Amino acid sequence: MTMKTDVEIARAAQLRPITEIAKSLGIAAEHIEPYGRYKAKLTPEALAGAAGQNGKLILVTAINPTPAGEGKTTTSVGLADALHLQGKKTIVALREPSLGPCFGMKGGAAGGGYAQVVPMEDINLHFTGDFHAITTAHNLLAALIDNHIFQGNALDLDVNRIVWKRVLDINDRALRHVVTGLGGRVHGVPRESGFDITVASEMMAILCLADGLADMKRRLGRILIGWTRSGRPVHADELGATGALTLLFKDAIKPNLVQTIGGTPAFIHGGPFANIAHGCSSVMATKYALRCADYVVTEAGFGADLGAEKFFDIKCRLAGLSPDAAVIVATVRALKMNGGAGKDELGTENLDALKQGAANLEKHIENIGKFGIPAVVAVNVFPTDTEAELALLEELCARLGAKCVRSEVWAKGGAGGLALADAVTEALGKRADFHPVYDEKKSIAEKIETIAREIYGADGVDFTDTAKKQLAEMETLGMTQTPVCMAKTQYSLSDNPALLGRPSGFRITVRELRASCGAGFVVALTGNVLTMPGLPKTPAAMGMDITADGVITGLF
Repeated sequence: MTMKTDVEIARAAQLRPITEIAKSLGIAAEHIEPYGRYKAKLTPEALAGAAGQNGKLILVTAINPTPAGEGKTTTSVGLADALHLQGKKTIVALREPSLGPCFGMKGGAAGGGYAQVVPMEDINLHFTGDFHAITTAHNLLAALIDNHIFQGNALDLDVNRIVWKRVLDINDRALRHVVTGLGGRVHGVPRESGFDITVASEMMAILCLADGLADMKRRLGRILIGWTRSGRPVHADELGATGALTLLFKDAIKPNLVQTIGGTPAFIHGGPFANIAHGCSSVMATKYALRCADYVVTEAGFGADLGAEKFFDIKCRLAGLSPDAAVIVATVRALKMNGGAGKDELGTENLDALKQGAANLEKHIENIGKFGIPAVVAVNVFPTDTEAELALLEELCARLGAKCVRSEVWAKGGAGGLALADAVTEALGKRADFHPVYDEKKSIAEKIETIAREIYGADGVDFTDTAKKQLAEMETLGMTQTPVCMAKTQYSLSDNPALLGRPSGFRITVRELRASCGAGFVVALTGNVLTMPGLPKTPAAMGMDITADGVITGLF
C-alpha cells in the first residue's frame, strides 16, 4: 500500500473554524483577527478570557540532526495531540517555517504524517506574512543607511564599518558577499556588503523576544548599524527611522493561531534557526499559551546543544520562564549514522553502530540535566527499526537514568503518542530546578568557554585576532553582561560537521562576534557556519508543482 504524502494527509484533514479553536481557549471571536477560515492573529485582548494561571512548559529538543531524520516538530505536535486526547488542556507552540530550507533542503517544516499543524500548505509558504514583515523592515533600515551616506553622511558613518547587511528568506550563496552602489554617483556610494537569510536577522530575534509593540520599538532603536570614522558606535535610533520600522511589525508581532490535524490549538510564531540564531518561537506566543492552557509543548531548533541551550540560556532567562520538563527526540536510524553506519545501510540491523551512536544521545541527556530539568527520550519509530534495536536503545537510556518511550505519532497521530504523554506527565511530577548553565555577568569569553566545555564537551575555545578585537568592542557597546548566542554547525557537538557521535579532544574556534544590541545578546560565529545557506544539488523546490485547480504536490 502506498503511503499518503504529508500534503495529501493535511489536505484530507477535517479542520475546525478558527473561531472554534479560539473559543476552546476562552478567547472571544472579537479578540482574534482571522486570516481566512483556519488562521488568525491573536490580539492583546485575546488573554481576557484566559485563566491567568501558568500551565506546565515542556520543551521538545533532539539529538544532533542527520540526513536520516529525527522528527522534532512531528513529535511536538504528536505529544500535544496525545495530551489533548487525554483530556488535558494543551497548546503546542512552534516556530514558523522558513522558505529558505522549505525550498532548499527540507520541503516543509510543519510536522509530518498524522502529526502536523494545518493548514500545512499555508504555514509552509507565506502564512500570515510575518517573515515578509521582517525582511521588509530589515531592508528598509539598510536602504536608510545607504541613503544617509548618499545624502551627505551627517553621522560620519565609516562605509567600511557598516555591520547591517540585507536579508532574503531564500537560500542563495551568490548573495553572501556583494558590492552595492556601482554604476556612478546617482546609484549611491559603492561599498562591500552581503545578504543573510531572513531568519538570521536581528529583527527576527527582536520579534521573538519582545513582550509587546512598545518593547519592540525600544529594541529596534538599539540595533547597531555601524561605526563612525572616529570609532563611535551608531544605532538605528540615530537615523530617525525607529517609528517606521516598528509600524511594519504592527501585525507581525501578534502570535498566530492555527490547529493540529488532531484539533489541538497551535501557536506558531517566529524563530526557526538555532544554528545561526536563537531558534525559539516568540516569548509572546509562549506566554499567551501558558496563560491559556495547562500544558504547553514547545520546541527549539536542531539538537539540544544548540536549540535547548539557547531556549534555556537566552529565551527563558530573558523572559523569566521556568520550564518543567524536556523531551529529547532520537531515532534508531540517526543514532546508527552517529555510530558510523552509512546512509544506505540504515535499514539493516546494526546493534554495534547503535551502541556507538548512542553516545550522542547520552551527551544530550547529560546536558538537559545540567539545566535542572527532568528529561524523557522519545524514540521516533521507523518501519525499518528492529525489535532488538529498539530494546537496546531502551536499555541504554535506562542506564543513563532517562525514561525511553517509543513514539508512533507520524503514523498514528496523537494515539501513537499516548505512552509518551504518560511519560511526560510522570516527568512533570518530578521537581524541576531550572537554572541557566552560565552567569550572564561573567565575561563574554568565560560564557563561551562554559558553553563549549559543558555543553559541547570541548577542551577549550580559540578566538581569532578579529574576534579578540571584537571582544574589546563589546565593552564599548555595553554588551558584556548579556547572554551569548552561539552560531555553530547543527550536525556535530563540535564546530566540525564531520565529527559525529560524541567527539572528544577538540576545541571550538570563534572567528567573529556580532553585537545584537536590540535583541540583547552577543552572537559568536564558530567554525565555518554561514548566515546565508546555499542550495543543494537538487533543491526541494525542483520537486514541487501546483495544478491548474490549485492542488500542490512536492511540499512535505
